[in-house]
Amino acid sequence: MRGPHNIWRLVRTGATLERTGAMNVVLDAFQAPASLRIVAKTLGWPFKWAGLKGDPSMPPATRALTALGPAYIKFGQILSTRPDVVGDELALQLRVLQDKLPPFTLEEARKTIEAELEIPVDELFSELGPPVAAASIAQVHKGRVAGGDGAVAVKVLRPGIEKAFRKDIDAFYLAAWIVEIFAPGSRRLRPLDVIEHFEGVVRGELDLRLESAAAAEFAANTGKDDGLQVPDVRWLLSSRRVMTLDWADGIPAGDVAAIDAAGHDRRLLGERVLRLFLQHALRDGYFHADMHQGNLKIAPNGDIILLDFGIMGRIDQYTRRVYAEILFGFIRKDFRRVAEVHFEAGYVPADRDVDEFARALRAVGEPIFGMDASRISMGRLLNYLFEVTERFGMETRTELILLQRTMVVVEGVARSLNPHINIWEVARPVVEDYIKESIGPKAFLRDIADTARVAARFGPRLPQLAEELLIQQSDRGPERRRLAGVTPLIWMGIGGGLVAVGVVLGALL
Repeated sequence: MRGPHNIWRLVRTGATLERTGAMNVVLDAFQAPASLRIVAKTLGWPFKWAGLKGDPSMPPATRALTALGPAYIKFGQILSTRPDVVGDELALQLRVLQDKLPPFTLEEARKTIEAELEIPVDELFSELGPPVAAASIAQVHKGRVAGGDGAVAVKVLRPGIEKAFRKDIDAFYLAAWIVEIFAPGSRRLRPLDVIEHFEGVVRGELDLRLESAAAAEFAANTGKDDGLQVPDVRWLLSSRRVMTLDWADGIPAGDVAAIDAAGHDRRLLGERVLRLFLQHALRDGYFHADMHQGNLKIAPNGDIILLDFGIMGRIDQYTRRVYAEILFGFIRKDFRRVAEVHFEAGYVPADRDVDEFARALRAVGEPIFGMDASRISMGRLLNYLFEVTERFGMETRTELILLQRTMVVVEGVARSLNPHINIWEVARPVVEDYIKESIGPKAFLRDIADTARVAARFGPRLPQLAEELLIQQSDRGPERRRLAGVTPLIWMGIGGGLVAVGVVLGALL
């Protein structure tokens, strides 16, 4: 599936951009240099006839990405939240990709629901209206449960979406392979790993049972968060290709005029979106990883309503601490500490100079402090960051891709609500609270207690492990005597460790 035949898919991508008029729009938005423009035109223009036509009523970029398929649409959704990178005009055009794509028919949706739930639709729902939102992978209908009260949102996967997605991903794999072959300097970015990660994430969106579980877990984690609402899942009306939740009334987060008309404070809303994301990422290690405007509503009381839990991010405790220390260092302008954390976590090769790296980070961080977001060119900032990571040999961390991507998207949403937001000032209290809880004496004692619990689970197996070790020693012949002397030391180490843990636990209790 990932063979050379996908070259045609890539050629058709360039041809579609050219045919729809999107090529110049995209190149202008990214301020592409003359050399890249020449290459793009050379590859796209001769095959213009083979490009997909798309919907002529749409703007060029939206028309091209919609015609190319769901994975391209996902890419456009991300760009739609970054007017500072692609410009206000293109960002506005791409915003329709979030939830205003051409829908499939109500009849097709009814067939999918009946096939999945194995009960006639009229017996399940007393009402099932036309689609109210259509995105790249699924669309949503408003309905009412038969014999029940209150409205529900019924999410249904697009027909044939699984096959279409596989075609896009196959072409992406080929593109990543070509990049690694012909641009060796890009290998540190691990393009194949990035595509593999992206594939795994979006495949999760293609099974709505997993999304239902994600919504339930997220609701359990965030149930006490002020200013946030998460609709409840209707499990008996959900399956692999159908998901039903309670209906949530609110204003789409992208409708700034309606938000203003309702009297909401957009400055507070922008801060709330950013603060909630950081709380979930740092406190829970489990966060909504697709927080574009199409998945956010503003409730009548000003709460943020989160929808669409197909893409969720999870980071372990250690990574959360590293991330928090990096943010905390930037907030305090302690660029030396930020550099040290990168080295300690293995993000930068150990043979590089930590002082030089700290100086490069200062060049990135200093200009943005004391400035509001409207005066910062995120495009130039990202370009400089890329140069820094390339110079110091930093590899792409696949476990951080979703976190980094979501941070970019969330900042874009916050900026759309409040163009003058200062992300560092908003982040400061959240990060400081996490630092107090996770880095310090309390956190140290908690880590010791966690270690003790793990040791206790393995306690009954210690005799077996020791016996296996002795057998391995006896099989090594000449090394037997030397290793036999090590065994008492191993037992002493295990015993000493358990005694230390016991002393600490005794002090805690």
